[in-house]
Amino acid sequence: MLPLREPASAPTGTTFHQMLEKIRYEGAYPTRERAEDVTRAVLEALGRQLTGDERVDLAARLPAEAARLFTGQIPDTRQLTGWGFVKDLAARTGGTPATARWDTGAVLCVVGRLAGPRLLDRILSALPGGYALLFGRAELLQAA
Repeated sequence: MLPLREPASAPTGTTFHQMLEKIRYEGAYPTRERAEDVTRAVLEALGRQLTGDERVDLAARLPAEAARLFTGQIPDTRQLTGWGFVKDLAARTGGTPATARWDTGAVLCVVGRLAGPRLLDRILSALPGGYALLFGRAELLQAA
């Protein structure tokens, strides 16, 4: 049976408001509302890409409102590369790939910190190439 009340914050103690303020700072957004719009779009897009235990574990690390945005999306049958993710986000929001890349980085850097290094490693392993940079990590490729 599910609990009647959801926690107001993630296990790390971060509330949705605090998460938005971190994203606002990372992305240099002029208002909290702009940071919230960007956060909503990126979390929903990520929710269409991530499946399995990584999806469940990430949702548990996010503030309740962010987790609802993320898990409220049905995973897409096709996984996008990191660049495909950015282009899809730009198309859905009516922005440019450059602004979508900026927005994605601002949100996913904060999400990655909430996830922690071990879960982030698992998330990056579950996604196609190109996501590490979006989460603020270097992406090392093996020589062919």
